[in-house]
Amino acid sequence: MKTLSIRQPWAWLIIRPDIIGAEARSAAIKSGEIKTIENRPRRCLKRERIFIHASAGMTRAEYADTADWLQETFGTTFNLPAFEKLERGGIVGSADITDCIEESCNHWFGGPFGWVLANARPEPFKPCKGALNFFEVEA
Repeated sequence: MKTLSIRQPWAWLIIRPDIIGAEARSAAIKSGEIKTIENRPRRCLKRERIFIHASAGMTRAEYADTADWLQETFGTTFNLPAFEKLERGGIVGSADITDCIEESCNHWFGGPFGWVLANARPEPFKPCKGALNFFEVEA
């Protein structure tokens, strides 16, 4: 299955394993608590289900910058797990890419292109090496 590496804690914000149940996830999407746009420098023509791979790399500064941005933007850090608790270096979830946008008033959009994600869900952690662009992982 096509797989995309995303740095933590952004991968966690897409899959939000702490939000359980269809109703709770639907409400969280409506309130903006789940990241539904992945910002990338290029357009995406794919419209399919992909695995979300949490990159192995994450600095404490990146983690702190993300927590600060969440606090400034939403007034909360959404119970972001501690730095040490975030799974890295493997598959953590899956999502559907449903669109590619160039503008949006959605807080998660930062451009220049936003890959719109839907139906994100956590998957059992599967260690594997990441790669740039899309790469294949057995389903």
